[in-house]
Amino acid sequence: MIENMRHIRAFLAVARIGNFTRAAAELHVSQSALTVQIRQLEDSLGAALFDRGKRHIALTQAGKEVRAPLEKILVDTEAVIGRTRELTSLRRGLVTMAVLPSLAAQMLPRALEKFTRLYPGIEVRIRDIVAEKIVEAVRKDEVDFGLGSMLRPDRELKSRLIRVDKLCAFVPMRHPLARQASVSFAELLTHSLILTGKDSSVRAIFEDGVKRLKIAPAIAYETNYMSTALGLARAGLGIAILPEAAAELDKSAELRCTAIRNPVLSRRIELIERKDRALSPSALKMVEILKQMAVSG
Repeated sequence: MIENMRHIRAFLAVARIGNFTRAAAELHVSQSALTVQIRQLEDSLGAALFDRGKRHIALTQAGKEVRAPLEKILVDTEAVIGRTRELTSLRRGLVTMAVLPSLAAQMLPRALEKFTRLYPGIEVRIRDIVAEKIVEAVRKDEVDFGLGSMLRPDRELKSRLIRVDKLCAFVPMRHPLARQASVSFAELLTHSLILTGKDSSVRAIFEDGVKRLKIAPAIAYETNYMSTALGLARAGLGIAILPEAAAELDKSAELRCTAIRNPVLSRRIELIERKDRALSPSALKMVEILKQMAVSG
């Protein structure tokens, strides 16, 4: 087995130049060191590669046979090394992530703007999906990492808290509750509600709160997207329960973002990874910037 590419470079230099002294000078090594490298390569291959005369050297038949394959090995290896250095130096690469739609609409654009400005050669692919599907995508190794909520433990995955989001009631301004600075969860459940789907993290937190109070909620509509829930609420069709950050999507002044109390509803936003995978340098930089954005709001 050939363990050191220097041996291949030494052989190819001597084969091309036809002289040990000049080849050693080109490689910036002593002639004795070059001779040792050639002999070690010959030992690895089990054959002499040069016929050494007093005045000249020439390739043996074995040397002629291995020259082209060794040239290819050298070219391919140097290409791999070059690509790897580009990855580690963040000149090129690919980051794939699965993100909650609320984060994709609010925090992610700011993070991407900074990331692409700093690392323009790195491609980023995003899947904006609900919490359950984020966990599934990470588990199946379809993405580098997920940014969402772990609704239950998973032996294959690990998670790190990024931030905590409060849930709020988005109340139409003409609704009686719009005059209140906050509303109890129990009172909220007596009004027509607009909720996200059952596979979403917001819905899971809502359902957990309902179980504790043992009150049947009045669910008017279910939606997949926060923008739809906000639109229905603006139309006066109910009160939407969404993350506080959803207020950034509503510029109409037709809804009031009202705090929920007794209990305060909140969700954990977590970085979700496979336990048996290490993030690439580019993915680590993306995570670093996402953390900064999460802290700054």
